[in-house]
Amino acid sequence: MSMKVLVVGGGGREHAIAKALARDSENVIFSVMAKKNPGIAKIAREVLIEQETHISGVVRFALAQGVEYAVIGPEAPLEAGIVDALEENEVACMGPSRAAARLETDKAFCREMMNREGVAGCPKYRVFHDPDGAAEFIRDTEGEFAIKPIGLTGGKGVKIMGEHLDRDAAARYVRELGGEVVIEERLIGEEFTLQAFTDGKTLVPMPLVQDHKRAFEGDLGPNTGGMGSYSLEDHSLPFVSANDRESALEIMHSAVEAMARMGQPYKGVIYGQFMNTARGPMVIEFNARFGDPEAMNVLSILDSDFSEVVTGIAECDLKSRKVEFLPKATVCKYVVPSGYPDAPNPGDPFTVHDYGRACLYYANVDEREGMLYTQTSRTMAFVGIADTLDEAEMIAEHAAGSVIGPVRHRKDIGTTDLLAKRCSHMKELR
Repeated sequence: MSMKVLVVGGGGREHAIAKALARDSENVIFSVMAKKNPGIAKIAREVLIEQETHISGVVRFALAQGVEYAVIGPEAPLEAGIVDALEENEVACMGPSRAAARLETDKAFCREMMNREGVAGCPKYRVFHDPDGAAEFIRDTEGEFAIKPIGLTGGKGVKIMGEHLDRDAAARYVRELGGEVVIEERLIGEEFTLQAFTDGKTLVPMPLVQDHKRAFEGDLGPNTGGMGSYSLEDHSLPFVSANDRESALEIMHSAVEAMARMGQPYKGVIYGQFMNTARGPMVIEFNARFGDPEAMNVLSILDSDFSEVVTGIAECDLKSRKVEFLPKATVCKYVVPSGYPDAPNPGDPFTVHDYGRACLYYANVDEREGMLYTQTSRTMAFVGIADTLDEAEMIAEHAAGSVIGPVRHRKDIGTTDLLAKRCSHMKELR
């Protein structure tokens, strides 16, 4: 089918969304992004350079272009109510309303909803709005905790005692945050991501993916927006059993059903970040959109018409749409500026040489007069696709290594050695 569709956002995730939509050559794609993404700009008929949270400007642009559908990439415009505003102006959206997006944008809301509605996988937690009370709880309570700012932090605000902070530093950190925190039990296990399309009733799961947040090889260094991710040809992960996956999907079903009961129907992409523990999958967090980089893994192997998925969600008719993924392994590796994430050096020129068979997704990059320059966040991502993880990793590694300049990437993502460590750790826990 053909349609006029607006892609909101300008990162690697949104480039993957635009590419998936562009596989149907009859689709007319428009874009709103804060900074020009050269990959999206080549696909879109018209581009508006504007903050995605400037809702009135986005709506005016959509109406002027005759847009019928919108796919929302980042979380910030969802929090600002972009879906509500577009749908009030008869632009159907793939994305949750502002109220439903609180599943991601308000961690206290999410935990209290899970607890109240009986959604499984909720860790022990406490919500604080007072720095003194939060600091006292940390000092006086045995155990290690995850400290999470209640609001959005771009994936970089969570601190884990025993990994990032000792007890005194944790108490100082909650004071820095003004006490607006959720303090949870520290979960021990292996993380995995399950994303699903949903129209508020039906959920269609995507292949399992594992993301790598830590900046440096060996899972060392500070958290980032994500240095890369991988998926396997059978769409599962060897340290996640069939029962684990079914439990995770059931948790997501329960969350969507709970939102509907509360009068806040949820549609779009629901992203479950799980910790596979000795007692089964536990919810680290829900996100109200595709993950970045995980979107690049799954959309690169989507074997169905993405337009049909978008319209099925927008029209609450997902059950009738065909959604299939190729039986391929994928490895995504992000190239980032030197010093990222703590002290990135923007404005450095770099060049991309022969990157072979990989898919290239531009992210935070400046293009001027045919030259590419780094910015303050992740620069670009390469996705290798193959019959096996080993081959997909080699494709992605060759591509990431083709970038010459003051940039770096994690060479260990998608390697069999790293995967073996994950499996060994899970066996020890169980």
